[in-house]
Amino acid sequence: MTDKFTLDGKVAIVTGAGRGIGAGIALAMATAGADVVIAARSADQLGHVASQIEVLGRRAAVVSLNLFKDDPAVLVDTAITEFGAIDVVVNNVGGAMPKPFLETSVQELSGAFAFNVGTAHALNLAAVPKMLENPNGGSIINITSSITAHPGRGFIAYGTVKAALAHYTRMAAQDLSPRIRVNAIAPGTTATPALEYVASNDEIRSEIESRTPMRRLGTPDDIASAAVFLAADASSYMTGKTLEVDGGLVAASFVAPIPDL
Repeated sequence: MTDKFTLDGKVAIVTGAGRGIGAGIALAMATAGADVVIAARSADQLGHVASQIEVLGRRAAVVSLNLFKDDPAVLVDTAITEFGAIDVVVNNVGGAMPKPFLETSVQELSGAFAFNVGTAHALNLAAVPKMLENPNGGSIINITSSITAHPGRGFIAYGTVKAALAHYTRMAAQDLSPRIRVNAIAPGTTATPALEYVASNDEIRSEIESRTPMRRLGTPDDIASAAVFLAADASSYMTGKTLEVDGGLVAASFVAPIPDL
């Protein structure tokens, strides 16, 4: 049974892998036995993650690029050239700054959609033909957010586009079954460098922890463990599903102090 949780001999592409959740997923994939193509804008951050992967005895290929502007096919080409295959794709690039409704322009909403959903679709389009060459197909994992189930003020762009990515996951799973599985992970509030203001602000952190049944923030390792499961044969009967790794949330973990209109 335990061999179903390994990624021995597999090749993964992980975007947004320079730090935080992406770096945690890349390292977890390597720990489970995979070679990893890691992508992000910061070459320095990627170099640090790559060195950690190599310490684990696996190989890392570094690609510094901006997926909002650059062609993701370079990630596919790198995986094939360096490792000979693609088994797993993790779409971790995304985000959008919180803003009140009347301050969120159409352009900002469109840009958030392109950054969160468009980049994932572009990489999937490039990777799927190569994944179909594998005897056992492959696994695509999209990183959404708990905000898709627990809306809150100030996140009209972020919540909307992450919800779109969650439904994209369900739709793509239908289109690509049975050869390629497509699932998602919806993290709760996770302690990453991007949310350093939360971890360093005792009042905000305490409020989030009190609203979270597990009484703590998530960690990149929490999300990475779910990603390894979705990449491995242990989840071979799952597709089109979202794992909620959110500490048991039943409502938004943070309420932005935005007054009524």
